[in-house]
Amino acid sequence: MTQPRPAWAGTKPPRLADDSPGFLAAIGQGWATRDVPAPVDTEAAKAAADHRERLSAALPGETIVLAAGSAKNRNGDADYAFRADSDFVWATSCQVEGSVLVMTPRSGGHDAVLYMPPPARPGERDFFASAAYGELWVGPSAGLDAWSSALDLPVRARDAYAEPSSFVTGTPVVSDLRMIKDDWEIGQMRAAIDATVGGFAAVAAEVPRAMTDGLGERWLQGTFDRHARTFGNGPGYSTIVGSGPHAPILHWVRCDGPILPGETLLLDMGVEARSLYTADVTRTIPVGGGFTPAQRQVHDLVEAAHRAGMDAVRPGAPYSDFHFASMEVLAKGLADWGLLPVSVDEALAPTGQQHRRYIVCGVGHHLGLDVHDCGSSVYEKYQGATLREGMVLTVEPGIYFHAHDETVPPELRGIGVRIEDDLLVTLSGHEVLSGALPIDAAGLEQWTLEQTR
Repeated sequence: MTQPRPAWAGTKPPRLADDSPGFLAAIGQGWATRDVPAPVDTEAAKAAADHRERLSAALPGETIVLAAGSAKNRNGDADYAFRADSDFVWATSCQVEGSVLVMTPRSGGHDAVLYMPPPARPGERDFFASAAYGELWVGPSAGLDAWSSALDLPVRARDAYAEPSSFVTGTPVVSDLRMIKDDWEIGQMRAAIDATVGGFAAVAAEVPRAMTDGLGERWLQGTFDRHARTFGNGPGYSTIVGSGPHAPILHWVRCDGPILPGETLLLDMGVEARSLYTADVTRTIPVGGGFTPAQRQVHDLVEAAHRAGMDAVRPGAPYSDFHFASMEVLAKGLADWGLLPVSVDEALAPTGQQHRRYIVCGVGHHLGLDVHDCGSSVYEKYQGATLREGMVLTVEPGIYFHAHDETVPPELRGIGVRIEDDLLVTLSGHEVLSGALPIDAAGLEQWTLEQTR
């Protein structure tokens, strides 16, 4: 017997943002009120308030506008995960997409107001219709009053913001101020670096499985990224895992190769804390026990350059000193191996630089909310300045002999070694924040064996 067709048969299916009276009546009622606190640490909010005071003093009489930004489209209707602009985070400790900080000048300083898109709650159309702010889509969210209380800052709805544009995110002033880290920021970086050291151990422990089961570089990349997501916000940059001939490739983030026994494995990895401060550490470890004589030869030279660079990090020293100290060691070593077509002095001269065929990048950078922190600063405030107490920077010399480089002997081709540590400039010199990981070849061999037992 044929069943009668239902009344709705043959009609168009409802849209997600449905206007059906029955649906609207059902979705808009029967929800319990929830008290959702703003996800802000008290010390983070205090640090941000201090940062705004510094910014106000640096720009008296200026209207200052810093924007959190919005997620970029990945493909179709899928966006990349949102990560707030670093200048904005530094001044607010807030990470809400679409927010804008406005600092209006007054006598003796500035009045600051944070404009924020409010969450869409029951009874509002966007509660179910907005994938960006509707609580059915993104979960329970703090309201404006909760944010204002947590930040000790006036917070208003984003649609009340009237577009001043005197000063915007990304200018050199904020970048310059961010170079000197306060005690709270240094604590965040210590936590990020400690978590990164744990991530290195987690990756090393998976090397045998990645090799024997054919899981390759991507398994190790995923191992670290999972660790970073668990113990922080995630990786601070695209994790680099380079085995064998991939190790000399400076930003090998493709990670689609195998883990090759007997080869070096270059790991450049950093956990980004939930406050968004990041670590940036590199070690090159042997796969399968120990370095070969050729690998050890390269590693020992890079280690010597690394130690020379770190020794040059102290307050009052020109920023470029650690770069030149590392490069001098590398140039002398390459000359000793017969790989320079000119003398060491000629290579180190500004018109020479032949040694940089094997290290085309610099040997360090500022570190903080961005892996290459303070990138908007001009030369005179960055490379042309002196180091000061409270700066955090990396020292990362390396040698990169590509597998197809016919200027080096066959036994060196395909060897890439980088050592990178995160240093805090102190009153008396520096502190190696990532010093829990060994630097020397013998120490790395022993450490690797311990992790893989």
